[in-house]
Amino acid sequence: MCGILGLLLHDPNVDAAPEICEGLSLLQHRGQDACGIITCGPKGRFYQCKANGMVRDIFDANSLSRLIGGMGVGHVRYPTAGSFNNAEAQPFYVNSPYGIVFAHNGNLINTSSLLQFMDQTAHRHINTASDSELLLNIFADNLQKTGKFRINEEDIFTAVGGLMGQVKGAYACVAMLAGFGIIAFRDPNGIRPVGMATRKSGTGKDYMFASESVVADAGGFSDWEDVKPGEAVIITRNNVARRQVATPATFAPDIFEYVYFARPDSVLDGISVYRSRMAMGDALADKVKTVLEEANLSVDVVIPVPDTSRVAALNLAQKLKLPYREGFIKNRYVGRTFIMPGQQMRKKNVRRKLNAMALEFAGKNVLIVDDSIVRGTTSKEIVQMAKDVGAKKVIVASCAPPIRYPNVYGIDMPSRKELVAYGRDDRSIASAIGADLVIFQTLPDLIHSVRHLNPSIEQFDCSVFTGEYVTGGIEEEYLQHIEGLRADNLRSKLNDLTLGGEEGKGGGAVPHPSNLKEGRGTGSNTPTNGSDAVGLHNTWNN
Repeated sequence: MCGILGLLLHDPNVDAAPEICEGLSLLQHRGQDACGIITCGPKGRFYQCKANGMVRDIFDANSLSRLIGGMGVGHVRYPTAGSFNNAEAQPFYVNSPYGIVFAHNGNLINTSSLLQFMDQTAHRHINTASDSELLLNIFADNLQKTGKFRINEEDIFTAVGGLMGQVKGAYACVAMLAGFGIIAFRDPNGIRPVGMATRKSGTGKDYMFASESVVADAGGFSDWEDVKPGEAVIITRNNVARRQVATPATFAPDIFEYVYFARPDSVLDGISVYRSRMAMGDALADKVKTVLEEANLSVDVVIPVPDTSRVAALNLAQKLKLPYREGFIKNRYVGRTFIMPGQQMRKKNVRRKLNAMALEFAGKNVLIVDDSIVRGTTSKEIVQMAKDVGAKKVIVASCAPPIRYPNVYGIDMPSRKELVAYGRDDRSIASAIGADLVIFQTLPDLIHSVRHLNPSIEQFDCSVFTGEYVTGGIEEEYLQHIEGLRADNLRSKLNDLTLGGEEGKGGGAVPHPSNLKEGRGTGSNTPTNGSDAVGLHNTWNN
């Protein structure tokens, strides 16, 4: 899961980097492993800064001042199909043809055949394990086929259409062509989100692409519009061109965006995330009431797991006429445990992140509302925390159905064995997390909670609940492959954290962003030479 952002300012003399940095901070919840910005300055030169780490740690006034130019692309990353190697921080770059910068959110499912094509037919070198770099090179190869000294919008539309005919999976992408403009496109199923917005600027307009509308809102942009499935949008300082370059397949945005990933103040595909979570709480209340009556149990208080489940928990409590209390106090300086690598790290950070207030738990039957139960690590720790401070009974209610299948479209749920609901019924799940009872939202209720806000969307990707993948072509062999790949990457990440250099980043201390240099790239994903400064903050030399 990642966050992508593209910005083109009407005034080329105003640098885009500071605003891109602010936008990335608003998308930080979508990826905490790495981030990067590449801008395009005078004469088509690219300037970049990217590294493993959070936005606030990588960018400061000094590094931003070196990112010159009125258009740029930014990315925050959490890897799923790739690795945690800092060389895979995005955006990626290729110098041929024309100079292309690329940021991607999603995951491809036919990488093996694409890599073979790259090697045997396109003769393009892929330097990392990231399917984002692979996707960039597919795009570049299609542009190369024009053979032109200078390209136009028609050539770009043709190239994106060719790409969509070759790749399978989920992808929302933002690209930048040196001295030309910015481009966004979305897979024919529209699984991952991306939209665009405008802002008046002098005699013209500024343009933005972003994963979520909240970035546009904060930047004073308006007229937010989602990029359609199978659509490409090209923006230059003189023109905006849009075209459907692939026949739309079944439009099926990922429903987990509304359950967990997106910010509540975002609107995705015409659906308010906030309103959808309110509806989830209302629907879950009906299920909770029925289950409690059947179990002859009563509840004294409703307590959310902050922050994602607050909206649903409040609506649930109001509908059941139960007290709503904030029983867990959150340390906001610990990242999202869901996207942390390794069970032990997640378990340790739950205790660092949340503290239970005994006043709200002692001697009570507590209904804890969470957005979902994935691995069960967080839920188990939370239940134990509640019992440690005196809760009599702990009932856990999930706004999502049991997650029993891996996600192959860019969310870190790749291993069935890691999923607490895999191969278990509700009673076994409750036992596994230490709860007295667990209550799950039904899938029809979840779908209705989201879809009623935009009935034109007839289907959502619910593969983590059903095992039915909207793109098709998901074989058991592929599932085993990504499970093994994720396990290898996890071991690598944990080794970096336990054996690495200063502050657990591995390979030495993170260099100051002043190591940034300007220049022209010399190849795909500029290779590193192993030194700390270049290894973590890749540079392009003159």
